[in-house]
Amino acid sequence: MSGPLEGLRVLEIASMAPGPFACTVLADLGAEVLRVDRADRVPDPLPDTPPPDPLGRGRRSVAVDLKHPDGVATVLRLVERADVLVEGFRPGVCERLGIGPKVCLERNPRLVYGRMTGWGQDGPWASLAGHDITYLALSGALEPIGPAGAPPVPPLNYVGDFGGGGMLLVVGILAALWERERSGRGQVVDAAMIEGAALLSAFAHGMRAMGTWSGRRGENFLDGSAPFYTTYACRDGRYVAVGALEPQFYAELLDRLGLAGEPLPAQWDRDGWPVLRQRFAEVFASRDRDEWAEVFDGTDACVAPVLAPDEAPGHPHLAARGSFVEVAGMVQPGPAPRLSRTPGAVRSPAPHPGQHTDAALRDWGFTAEEVAALRAARAVA
Repeated sequence: MSGPLEGLRVLEIASMAPGPFACTVLADLGAEVLRVDRADRVPDPLPDTPPPDPLGRGRRSVAVDLKHPDGVATVLRLVERADVLVEGFRPGVCERLGIGPKVCLERNPRLVYGRMTGWGQDGPWASLAGHDITYLALSGALEPIGPAGAPPVPPLNYVGDFGGGGMLLVVGILAALWERERSGRGQVVDAAMIEGAALLSAFAHGMRAMGTWSGRRGENFLDGSAPFYTTYACRDGRYVAVGALEPQFYAELLDRLGLAGEPLPAQWDRDGWPVLRQRFAEVFASRDRDEWAEVFDGTDACVAPVLAPDEAPGHPHLAARGSFVEVAGMVQPGPAPRLSRTPGAVRSPAPHPGQHTDAALRDWGFTAEEVAALRAARAVA
């Protein structure tokens, strides 16, 4: 298999969620990703089946004791052959372990050193703990999400961990690699989830500046308050999503609902929105979700069934494009985006910690004797 990043070597220091997601995107696009796991995490015996972990796919694993001086030396030798290193510890941890950016860039001046944190590498909160919801709260991304008169609703961990975290780390890494083509030098990528979450909310900042976005939650046309941009319950208790913003799409919505000739408030008459919402809710509640999916199939009304994660792979459009793939018996989202000449692919399921220690070290320049000595010293497992 090949991809646009074929030949790129990425050294991943095992971490949580956003860092592994970034490395999965790089692996799907063809990069060789080698994950450094903790030596005390190696299962014994090694299970016959891979872990059900889409965020671990497409890479191999070596298990290293980073508290052992020979373990640190092993990672630094791997750094010499890497193009990219990705770590997701709190600021200062890698420095204390002896694998911080200063040491690594001295070993390999072309290295792109990717750092994934919640708060960034500096600032008064840099050393504090946090989670996706924490970064969304402080960045201003969380407050507008949710219905009026109710608390803000966290959008799972999509915005901070993955959109504002892992995906922005990928952008930073690719940007640093492109710059390296001109300068010949690597650099540090400081990816902070709070800044990524803030960046994803740029559109809302623009609308507020133009006066088209209220400062109150649940009163704006993209936050579920508009009757033509929200979800409705169907007869079977499942839901449809309506996004008929433009006038021609709204007209199609009314037509398919059988409301085209009914005297209703105008689409953008906010005083009439409660009337529209009630009428739409009554009509949608008269049929099951999948019946409505058939009514709106192939139309521009921007109405779609709200599918559960395990339903999505079976939708005709996603199935036709192969948007989901099966890896080691587990259905999961496939590589994205798509490239015409050098498409990405899932190379392998997730490894168990240390599953490839011997073979991967040899492929990265260690002799069989050196690997055996590291194992005997318990610097690797």
